[in-house]
Amino acid sequence: MTRLGHPEFWWQVGILALAVAVAMMLRSIMLRPSHAQQEGTSFSRLRKMSRKSLDRIQFPLSMLLITLIGESILQQFGMAVPLLAIATPLLLSLAGIRIAVYMLRKGFAPSPLIKAWENLIATAAWSLVALHLLGWLPTVLAGLDAVAFNPGGTHVSLLLVLKLMLTIAGCWLLALWLANVIEQSLNRSEHFSSSARVALAKFSRFFLITIAILIAMDAVGIDLTALAVFGGAVGVGIGFGLQRITSNFISGFILLLDRSIKPGDVITVRDKFGWVQELHARYIVVRDRDGVETLIPNENLVTSEVINWSYSDPNLRMKIRVQISYDDDPEQAMQLMLDCARASPRVLTEPEPLCRLIDFGDNGIVLELRVWIADPQNGLGGPRSDVNLAIWRAFKQAGITIPYPQRDIHLKNGGRASIAEAGD
Repeated sequence: MTRLGHPEFWWQVGILALAVAVAMMLRSIMLRPSHAQQEGTSFSRLRKMSRKSLDRIQFPLSMLLITLIGESILQQFGMAVPLLAIATPLLLSLAGIRIAVYMLRKGFAPSPLIKAWENLIATAAWSLVALHLLGWLPTVLAGLDAVAFNPGGTHVSLLLVLKLMLTIAGCWLLALWLANVIEQSLNRSEHFSSSARVALAKFSRFFLITIAILIAMDAVGIDLTALAVFGGAVGVGIGFGLQRITSNFISGFILLLDRSIKPGDVITVRDKFGWVQELHARYIVVRDRDGVETLIPNENLVTSEVINWSYSDPNLRMKIRVQISYDDDPEQAMQLMLDCARASPRVLTEPEPLCRLIDFGDNGIVLELRVWIADPQNGLGGPRSDVNLAIWRAFKQAGITIPYPQRDIHLKNGGRASIAEAGD
């Protein structure tokens, strides 16, 4: 190793400093927004994605290039370059780890948490590789293993705890990645219904995570028979405080397996009306026409009454009631209402619209127009408004009256005097 006071050492430090400066300058240039990016074209979006991918390896590769050039120059002058020789594999490993972790992250759905974990995992993996390349890893591991205690004759050290955490984290990420790949494959498949895809995806995720935890615990030397005690504790916990969570979890699988509710269905739960956006292990997401998303626990869907407007048939009959005066012809009004049913393009021609005389009300004759629509997930207000407005115009043109509320008051003899006495 070159001594600190030797000129060769400072030449190597200078080359590393120059490499850091050049890498930072290139990074600032790459992060500068260009005119093509601001235009928002497809080419600019592709260029932006390429820049994001290259940014993860730009810094170590830029340093590596300058380091290799500097190492070659110093060797031409007969200088020893042990510091640069160590920096070369460190920079190569950093670039490779960042690319590997980035490719692993692309298998997950985009999330800020995933991006934060990407940097953490890459830093932890590179730290282990750096310790190994520098030859310090055995010493560090021995120091971690020395920090330990022995409960009941079992050696529990800081190294064992870190191994367990890292192994579980690695197996967990791998299980989530595989589950996400399976889910994406199921979504592209045309041989499964939407509810079957969700059920298989949730089951595969749960199964892979369970297997990952068991493999991680076995890999670090933990006796799996100890899980019997843990299972008993979990059973007690479920019995006392986790009934609702467990009920929602099991109810979610029931909904997925019996396919009573699936994504895209239009449902009404109590006073909540909307269409199902997503099915989760604990709840479903129902979005109404106002854009409000309601999270409804799965248990409520299993134990309470649910109206599924699109369970077996998406067609929905809509009823529009109108009153006309007793002085008007109900047959003429009914024909006009049938003609007005075509005012909305969402009204189906088959089944045909119908109009019925429902009742002789206090204020007029009650007529009801019945029409069918095939897309209740788009709301009922649009076609109802179109048809009502057309009926109003047709009645105005035909001189048919929509009556106001009417009350006939008959005053008996002495009624005026009674009113006067009440006024006194």
